[in-house]
Amino acid sequence: MLEARDVKLAFGQTPALRGATLTVAEGEIVAVMGPSGSGKSTLLHCLAGILVPDEGEILFDGTRVDRLDETRRSTLRRDRFGFVFQFGQLVPELTAEDNVALPLLLGGTRRAAAVAEARPWFARLGLDGLELRRSGELSGGEAQRVALARALVAKPRVLFADEPTGSLDSLTGEQVMDLMVDSARAQGTTVVLVTHEARVAAYADRQVVVRDGRVHALAAARSTS
Repeated sequence: MLEARDVKLAFGQTPALRGATLTVAEGEIVAVMGPSGSGKSTLLHCLAGILVPDEGEILFDGTRVDRLDETRRSTLRRDRFGFVFQFGQLVPELTAEDNVALPLLLGGTRRAAAVAEARPWFARLGLDGLELRRSGELSGGEAQRVALARALVAKPRVLFADEPTGSLDSLTGEQVMDLMVDSARAQGTTVVLVTHEARVAAYADRQVVVRDGRVHALAAARSTS
């Protein structure tokens, strides 16, 4: 469903990807590992249509994402993809429920209907009673769960998670990962997870490692049976 073929990208004179190739099947959870500066986040950003590679191909359902203009890539990200980043990146002026409803609002859903879709996620993710709080009134784990709800509320085909537990303590990180994996599997959402932590990567069906801008296969992760 999602594929990078021999992708190359440089920032100025510094190469970030040197021929990265990766295929992700529908419904699969893939962990992309590697040290800082290896190119793993750059690969995620190319797969998500945030960055356009200098060479190579990015395909989603057979469509060349790298050939789409910025408007069509933005529409793809809004309608088909969800995102969770290390620090949540909630909109501080909005309440938690409006943050969760935001992808639906941007897609043209009326506010009442969007909020009605958002509210069940608070019980699902252990956030009951926090609907009207703003990001400054949430703990790190609460804010990251709100970000997870926002990423999944529109039922995206692919969830891109870039170091989603990087700013959390180990216990809270495990809680967020449990909720992420369970929610994604319940919706049939494909997940591309970037992490440098083995305990986080262990949640995936498959692990790959990026070294020097290239992708190398690792052994399969834990069974999903």
